[in-house]
Amino acid sequence: MSGAQRGGWTVSAHEPTRLILLRHGQTPASVGRLYSGRGNPSLTDLGREQAAQAAQLLRETRIDAILSSPLDRARQTAEAVNAGRGLTVEIEDDLIETDFGAWEGLSFSEARARDPELHGRWLGDTSVAAPGGESFDHVHARVAALLDRITVEHRGRTVALVSHVTPIKTALRIALDVGPQLLYRLHLDLASISIADFYPDGGASVRQVNRTAAI
Repeated sequence: MSGAQRGGWTVSAHEPTRLILLRHGQTPASVGRLYSGRGNPSLTDLGREQAAQAAQLLRETRIDAILSSPLDRARQTAEAVNAGRGLTVEIEDDLIETDFGAWEGLSFSEARARDPELHGRWLGDTSVAAPGGESFDHVHARVAALLDRITVEHRGRTVALVSHVTPIKTALRIALDVGPQLLYRLHLDLASISIADFYPDGGASVRQVNRTAAI
């Protein structure tokens, strides 16, 4: 039955790698609803509180390793989760947010006004990148490679991945084995927790999506 579908359930003879997918807390760019990819704003006061609340939600959860995007907002959120655990937050470059290129720091309307034709295509085609940036297809490729590696290196363990909205949506898309429409239709709150099990034989099971603490 390894890796097969039986009656709608994914079954596997192998122990999964459980991934806790945690989005970072609020930043000034979040408040302004700006494209925030490779820019490096820190958490706001509320963002730090959100990170602490997420850590509290996970306080009874076994975590064997913590991997974080290199950007400050994710690293600060990861350190909140690590408080009292004594682990080392490992920096993983492939958890970084999409590179929005010339749209970095712009609002939706500003980016649309700057590049109306390109922005329109970008909204419906995951192969299209912002000027000087990367496409969602590129993000998918690097996240898929990362998940393959983590599933092997951390077999049977629980790993917290502290990242950004697009890589987390991409990981959930891969787990659910669905098309790119999920990127546009799934909402993930700041400091939200999603959980998915990935099996070494290719199966996956999403256990939780977008859990947050009320602040």
